[in-house]
Amino acid sequence: MHEGRALFRLSQETRADLREVEALFDTCFAPGRQALSSYRLRDGIEPVAVLCRVARDAQGAVGGAIRYWPVRVAGQAALLLGPIAVHPTAQGEGLGAALIRDTLRCASELGGERVILVGDAPFYARFGFARLEGVLMPPPTNPDRVLGVALVPGAWEGVAGPVERDA
Repeated sequence: MHEGRALFRLSQETRADLREVEALFDTCFAPGRQALSSYRLRDGIEPVAVLCRVARDAQGAVGGAIRYWPVRVAGQAALLLGPIAVHPTAQGEGLGAALIRDTLRCASELGGERVILVGDAPFYARFGFARLEGVLMPPPTNPDRVLGVALVPGAWEGVAGPVERDA
């Protein structure tokens, strides 16, 4: 994959990547990121491994990573996207967009119907995400930042209620 100036190779995250990916998340997010409400939905749950990707440059350095988690909204299966991070030295090169597009395509091919995240609507709108009315992330999440995309037409229609762990 060539995005901007650097060449990145996307691959499925493995246990061997864990330390580097966690270091990337620590670099890109504020201290205490595990205290965010979305982490309560992930705690003790394994991510959807086939959708977790790592982007490495030609020298093997991690430039970006994305993860997905199984959740339920009103009893309906959904995928929680996040975290997604791009190393500061690789930002602005389209790597985050490539990670999102690649994994949304893969999720759709695997039969996923809906994806949810907490994020900035102006950024995620280009991938089809829009505010989800009546879908409640654990507090203190700003409802304006609860976004979703239907991988199957109409997948979010009539789906409202609290987001819960898929345990």
